[in-house]
Amino acid sequence: MARNLDPATLTVLQNALSQIVNEMDLALEKAAFNPVMSDARDRANGIYDVTNGEIVAQGETGLPIFVGVMQYAVQSALKPYPNLGEGDVVILNCPYAGGTHLMDMKLVRPFFYKGKRFAYLANCGHWTDVGGNVAGGFGVKATEIFQEGVRIPPILLAKGGVIQEDILTLLFANMRVAEERRGDLQAQFAALNVGEARLTALLDKYGADTVSAAISELRVRTEQQMRTLITEIPDGTYSFETNLDSDGIVLEPIRVSLDLTVKGDELIFDFSKSSPPVKGPLNGSISATFAAVFCALKHVFHEVPNNAGIFRPVKVVAPESTFLNALFPRAVSGSSAEVSLRVMDAVFGALAQAAPDRVPAACFGSVANLTVSGHDPARGKQYIMFRFSGGGYGGHSQGDGLTNGNAPISCARTSPVEVCEQLYPLTFDYYRMRNNSGGAGLHRGGLGVEYQTRVHRGDATSSVLGDRGIYPPYGLHGGQPGMLADIEYTLGGKRYRPEHVTKDEGIAMVKGDLTRVATPGGGGWGDPFTRAPERVLTDVTYEFITPAQARADYGVVVTREGDAWEIDAAATKAARANHAV
Repeated sequence: MARNLDPATLTVLQNALSQIVNEMDLALEKAAFNPVMSDARDRANGIYDVTNGEIVAQGETGLPIFVGVMQYAVQSALKPYPNLGEGDVVILNCPYAGGTHLMDMKLVRPFFYKGKRFAYLANCGHWTDVGGNVAGGFGVKATEIFQEGVRIPPILLAKGGVIQEDILTLLFANMRVAEERRGDLQAQFAALNVGEARLTALLDKYGADTVSAAISELRVRTEQQMRTLITEIPDGTYSFETNLDSDGIVLEPIRVSLDLTVKGDELIFDFSKSSPPVKGPLNGSISATFAAVFCALKHVFHEVPNNAGIFRPVKVVAPESTFLNALFPRAVSGSSAEVSLRVMDAVFGALAQAAPDRVPAACFGSVANLTVSGHDPARGKQYIMFRFSGGGYGGHSQGDGLTNGNAPISCARTSPVEVCEQLYPLTFDYYRMRNNSGGAGLHRGGLGVEYQTRVHRGDATSSVLGDRGIYPPYGLHGGQPGMLADIEYTLGGKRYRPEHVTKDEGIAMVKGDLTRVATPGGGGWGDPFTRAPERVLTDVTYEFITPAQARADYGVVVTREGDAWEIDAAATKAARANHAV
């Protein structure tokens, strides 16, 4: 098809496509039942190519990691159903067929315009439970996918607009809090309806041929833009290794090893030297590994649009001999958050060698998936509270890292404390910045957070699947690492810490028992002793760091004068001089 669109029309159509998927995101957010989707925004919506299922546009507030994952999912849905008709909807959550973990439920529906299939609409939402041994799905001791919940390969859920209720009866019979699951499913259908209405209006205004031409042109331009940016990176091979703490069963590190080859306008990410598949749930699906690479690239090349053109100059190698390409029936509940975050760390670490000014130090790198579930005696119903956390971003060439940022795989927000207390028999004793947690540097790492929950009534069971309890977020160019994650329970007045630091399940709790979650800060960027003393003084004043930390990590000596801290210039000069020697 000829690409003869004028720049103004092309820009209007690019923004119109983005607006459609953004409205789909908003519809899903407003209609979803569980707060992970409605408040935390753990969801995504997109438009996909009619010929091959490649991404055309995806919502800006959806999880960035789903940019790659959803393309895999749509293509997996089309393999058994290449000729989907009007009103047909495929449902799937299979990690081995374009998924991440079982809790991420996906719907795929063809979009028809004037009787002709024009595109595919699809979305994904995190369901709080899909069955399995552990409420919430994050079973740390799972060794097979069967233990993690109901696995749904691509199946036809709706045919000609009619939902197959027998399928839902079967699925919901194997999930906890089924009425909430049905509400989330209906919200996903509603988002698809919004996409259909808005895309129809766009085609009515501009015509199918014009919009198709714009989609093709945008894909070509995105590829060209991506290739141009890649040429700014010096050719060569850049290697980097980082570790996950453990798989939750065997207390040994899991290695993510990357060899990045830059050759002209192409990138090859080779993870062949990474650890073999692991026994526990810290295996990664290939779609999640693929998506994590592109999510990292989007952080570095943020100006590149979200469409399939971004994928063309990039190759990802993750053999089945590694834990980053999980095969059935490997357990994968930690794939989306923890494994994907470490893949991103490896990508950032390799790119930092080639483009040091464009890449930050490591972020907190673990969302600490916490679940508390039980029966609420006051309401007479079962509940599942799932919560993930933010943390500190790494310092970068332009300044300090972000405090309490969301995970770089997502645009998700932490579920509000007030909402959780309203929905569940739990109270929050505090929710605050974790002072001293950011790594020291010319540009300091951002701070993590810490909070404590208390069982307000009834009995409960808790599980947690996190990381960064052993291997901290790394610093760059002389910067120091961020503080480690920390998980602690108080059960019957006695403190309990998981053997795997941030991973455990089946923790029995009663009224009054506590859970404390503390997330890491980001790594520092650059030599801490080159940070301006005035900036260190500000950090002490706001209690981001302690006076002892100011002296040890930055060589800045501060003293208390009345109600304020002041710099001891002579002592600071001497401390920094000793450091230089």
